[in-house]
Amino acid sequence: MLTYLIVCPLVFLAGFVDAIAGGGGLISLPAYMLAGIPAHNSIATNKLSSCMGATVASYHYYKKGFMKLKLCIPGILMAILGSSIGSNISLLISEKLLQTALLVVLPLVGLYVLKGNALKDSSDQLEWNNKLYIQCGIIALCVGIYDGLYGPGTGTFLMILLTGVCHLDLNSAQGTTKAINLTTNITALVVFLMSGKTLIVLGLVAGICNMIGNYIGSHLFVKKGSQFTKPVILLVLILFIVKIVTGN
Repeated sequence: MLTYLIVCPLVFLAGFVDAIAGGGGLISLPAYMLAGIPAHNSIATNKLSSCMGATVASYHYYKKGFMKLKLCIPGILMAILGSSIGSNISLLISEKLLQTALLVVLPLVGLYVLKGNALKDSSDQLEWNNKLYIQCGIIALCVGIYDGLYGPGTGTFLMILLTGVCHLDLNSAQGTTKAINLTTNITALVVFLMSGKTLIVLGLVAGICNMIGNYIGSHLFVKKGSQFTKPVILLVLILFIVKIVTGN
């Protein structure tokens, strides 16, 4: 019972944050470990609850018309390709080296969010052309490589790059991000389920909490947009820095 009392509220919070800004795993994965679940079981079980929650947010954004399939489908394919590349690179690169690089990169990303064009809900008419599709594909590939290489904050980085580089409106960026993230999460979940590491009952109960968090967060995003997205993303970046510094 103590395990559920620790995990469920934090996984709910993770779902809320993830629906708005990505990066919910920075809250939910440590929650499982805090409850004393071994690392491999924590990762596998977290993937189950996260997939359940992400499905709720993705469905809501799809219904609202945020998912532009002509961007989502190529983005998904490029992200899967990038993830497979990143997974192989991870065998060659020290995780400590990557974490050190991120300690330099993350504050710069935070400054860019505060001062740059990221997360601004532009009212300009976006030109849907080959340049845009190529830009989005390259971003999905690069972030996919990062996801396979390390992973945390993937959705956050997608949101920042799709709005800042491609100048997607906030809604289209959110829809594209969720489509990519949900696909890669489901792919990973299948692997973990086959490995037998997933704690099914705990994952399903926590998944319901994550679904509620995603439901509330996605509805709040639709109503408030950038008013909430920027501060929540900055919070995710701070959590990410703390995670790397403390090693948790």
